[in-house]
Amino acid sequence: MTPPKEVPPYVIYGFFLTGLLSSLCFRVLPMANSLWPALFRPIWYVGVIGYCMFFLYRYRITLKRRRTIIGMDLLGKLKAGTLGNDDREAIRYILSSLTVSKEGLNYLIIFVLSVVAIAIDLVMTF
Repeated sequence: MTPPKEVPPYVIYGFFLTGLLSSLCFRVLPMANSLWPALFRPIWYVGVIGYCMFFLYRYRITLKRRRTIIGMDLLGKLKAGTLGNDDREAIRYILSSLTVSKEGLNYLIIFVLSVVAIAIDLVMTF
């Protein structure tokens, strides 16, 4: 097995923005239902389709990392101290992939948007 290649930054940012847009769509649904009922379903579809794309992408990235670790027996080679050049390149890919990932920032923004959406909904309700 050869070490996988990294995806270009535009792919990373594209899916990051897709995840954020989807998250935003779901957070505005209660407001849309109250203020613009006709927009509820279109917003919901954008959110669901975006989440499907985003989470399929995240699943593929996780699967790619896992297959690399298992397929190249990186943990076993690391323990035995027998890492070759391809193994080092695979480890570099995994570490680089984790470093450039916007996953943590995405989770933080989704959390903040959720809190804001709940607050707005509570204010609109009372």
